[in-house]
Amino acid sequence: MPELPDVEGFRRELATTLPGRRIDHVEVHDPGILRNSTAPALGRALRGHRFAAPRRHGKWLILPTDGPVLLIHGGMTGHPYYAADGAEPIGYERLVLALDEGELRYADLRKLRGVWLARDDDDVADVTGPQGPDALGIGLRAFRDVLDGRSGRLKPTLMDQSVIAGLGNLLTDEICWRARIAPRRPVAELDADEVRGLHGALTQVLRTSVRHGRVPGLSRWLTGARDEPDPTCPRCGTRLQHGRINGRTSWWCLRCQPR
Repeated sequence: MPELPDVEGFRRELATTLPGRRIDHVEVHDPGILRNSTAPALGRALRGHRFAAPRRHGKWLILPTDGPVLLIHGGMTGHPYYAADGAEPIGYERLVLALDEGELRYADLRKLRGVWLARDDDDVADVTGPQGPDALGIGLRAFRDVLDGRSGRLKPTLMDQSVIAGLGNLLTDEICWRARIAPRRPVAELDADEVRGLHGALTQVLRTSVRHGRVPGLSRWLTGARDEPDPTCPRCGTRLQHGRINGRTSWWCLRCQPR
């Protein structure tokens, strides 16, 4: 499932190929991925415009042009990518923008989210809805501020995009495990040292994940163990626990995360 590191990887790849490219033609192979536009309207809006440098906020990929802005939220399987002229498709391409050189393609198997169009940069927030500060690079003071006064449980709070933008299921479990804090803990119970440790874990996990372009399944990471037939904690060897928290399957270690 694309989380912040995946989307940052998409952004970095497109940043080397997309800026300055002119949109010559828009091919919508599946109108079901268009969330606030139609195929004809999208083509009319984008044709003739040139892309500027791509941006990202949380899980949103923001592709501005010298006119409207294309926004992509990949859901679980969305994959925007640049392809040279004549390159073979990777499969499930739903949208193709033919450029003056190459193509911008959007492939998506499950189509849980999709593609939006904003009139300009000022309209982007109306499309994305409320977004908290981006999780990548958030400082300790800002992190304390967004958690201050929260009464819910830790994992749902961290995954709330209006609180902190970019964290998903895998990242949040990994961060809580590294900080030795149970994902079900009420945020209001955390003391200053625990918040500092949580922020340190978030920073470390995101920096490593961004280098990999995804949430990696490393041997000393929770993500490297959670899909095993009988997963055990990479830190202490205790059998991992799992359950549903706000509808998401979560993993934790009772010995390392006792409360």
